[in-house]
Amino acid sequence: MIQVQALHKHFGSIHAVNDISLDIQQGQIFGLLGPNGAGKSTSISIMTGLIDCDSGSVSLAGLNPQSKEARYKIGLIPQSIALYEELTAIDNLSFFASLYDIPSKDLSDRMDWALEFVSLQERANDRVSGFSGGMKRRLNLAASLLHDPDYIFMDEPTAGVDPQSRNKLFDNVLELKELGKTIIYTTHYMEEAQKLCDQVGIIDHGQLLALGTVDELLKSHGGDTQISISSDQGIKQFKSGDVSQDLIQALKSTDRVYDISMNRPDLETVFLNLTGRQLRD
Repeated sequence: MIQVQALHKHFGSIHAVNDISLDIQQGQIFGLLGPNGAGKSTSISIMTGLIDCDSGSVSLAGLNPQSKEARYKIGLIPQSIALYEELTAIDNLSFFASLYDIPSKDLSDRMDWALEFVSLQERANDRVSGFSGGMKRRLNLAASLLHDPDYIFMDEPTAGVDPQSRNKLFDNVLELKELGKTIIYTTHYMEEAQKLCDQVGIIDHGQLLALGTVDELLKSHGGDTQISISSDQGIKQFKSGDVSQDLIQALKSTDRVYDISMNRPDLETVFLNLTGRQLRD
């Protein structure tokens, strides 16, 4: 379990993380969502031991994330791609593996597995400078998995990638969950979180605004469903908080129905209801 208790972090006058507490269960995919500047990356940096918090605590199954033991259990895919462009894919992996003291007898197998996992085995000896954005993202993922970490932090891992690479990364995330890994996933893409995450936290201005499963957030913050019924009496439109009951009642007074359409709230609706529609640049 990852336990985060009452985290605070200031950068000058900016309160980047403001009293955030989380309990993330083993084997979960936990989505951390928020607008630009909401505090997502700062929270990830604290949870992975890259920076100190002003107050509060983080525990990775009882370990301080800044301890050596904890760092061997952490895999990080940063928001900015972290690769050496003039090196080949295999040379990049060899360098990152050296940071974790992976035994030489296991190194070749671990690199082969990582490249196969992200479908880059045929590009192992090619320079990264020739890779697409999606390929670089996948290689970054491979590098983070070489030491077989328990906790994998993905900070906007699909930013700027093509649909094929995004779909492959989705598959990778679900495969890692099947392997028992705990994944913390930040993204701006609401459909990603709705598809992948067991639990979602929405933050803004450093504060945790909502926490729960996607279904729980939809019920609490999604609002009503918009229903439209086309019949011989014309088009009837209304909002409903109980779709089944309200639809049954509406159809009782309608003779011939031609079409029924429903616009249900989704995670993007929840996100905008909580964080507002003002542009964040």
